[in-house]
Amino acid sequence: MKQPVVPIRSTTQEFTQIEDIENDLVLFTDGSVSLVITTTAVNFGLLSEREQEAIIHAYAGLLNSLSFPIQILIRSQHKDVTAYLKLLEEQEKLQKSPKLAQSIHSYRLFVEATVKEKEVLDKNFYIIIPFSRLELGSAPKILFGGGKPGLPYPKEYIFDRSTMVLYPKRDHVVRLLGRIGLRATQMTSEQLIKFFFSIYNPGQPAPDVSKFIKP
Repeated sequence: MKQPVVPIRSTTQEFTQIEDIENDLVLFTDGSVSLVITTTAVNFGLLSEREQEAIIHAYAGLLNSLSFPIQILIRSQHKDVTAYLKLLEEQEKLQKSPKLAQSIHSYRLFVEATVKEKEVLDKNFYIIIPFSRLELGSAPKILFGGGKPGLPYPKEYIFDRSTMVLYPKRDHVVRLLGRIGLRATQMTSEQLIKFFFSIYNPGQPAPDVSKFIKP
């Protein structure tokens, strides 16, 4: 006799070990916290030799100035240009100038040919600054482990403590990235929720998460 199929009822949280996302921070089930910074990029290959040397020197200065660990994440995603091509086609039809319409037409054909020959990727760059649960203090659960699963301290205390430690580190990293010519900002709670949703639900539209964000 065949055994009945038991549906999987596990949630994404069980795999990500995320306890909560609040105050623009990610709280994990063991009491550790992460702050995520998103940053722009520079097309290094288009820079002059002097500009490249300046960026390399500034980047080396950033790394040498760090007294705490960071994680650099580069996320590549397939870029869907269908909507962009449709927009170009609509603009081409609206043009009253034949010369301008021909220019848009030629550009649209160029983009279509490029997409067919090469895979178009959208790259996003992130810097994660971690806060270890060991920085919370000497709770028995932290020092010896074991016991009942759960956070070693109340959420409010963990967020307050991690904020005091992470914010100066964030400001330091953002300031040094600015010297390289990069614009960096801390991801908000809403952005973080959508970010993790897109990772574990590729191709699905992001849900409305505003109701989950605490004012």
